[in-house]
Amino acid sequence: VQLQESGPGLVKPSQTLSLSCTVSGASMATLFYYWAWIRQPPGKGLEWMGVISYSGSTYYSPSLKSRTSIARDTSNNQVTLTLRSVTPEDTAVYYCAASKTLILGATAENLYDYWGQGTQVTVSS
Repeated sequence: VQLQESGPGLVKPSQTLSLSCTVSGASMATLFYYWAWIRQPPGKGLEWMGVISYSGSTYYSPSLKSRTSIARDTSNNQVTLTLRSVTPEDTAVYYCAASKTLILGATAENLYDYWGQGTQVTVSS
């Protein structure tokens, strides 16, 4: 299984950021995994944003919950992230990851079975 993040590299402040994580090598419908989004701002540590389960349940970081939505699109084998009202503080490399177990807040790569390469997002006018 491989994960590949994609989306706009540049977003203006106050806009909505939409990212996709495309899963290849297997059908999401057959994988009983938890699909997470994690980001890393420049010069800072990894930040867990949220996770969606194989059944569609979602869990979000309290600090981002009001602006974040995570969804699954099993027909296209994708997990999506929507982040509303972005500011320059949302500039980061965004990663998607998958695990067989639910560990809320997990940022260590070794806790996940699969980890994408990441996509850079810059928020700037």
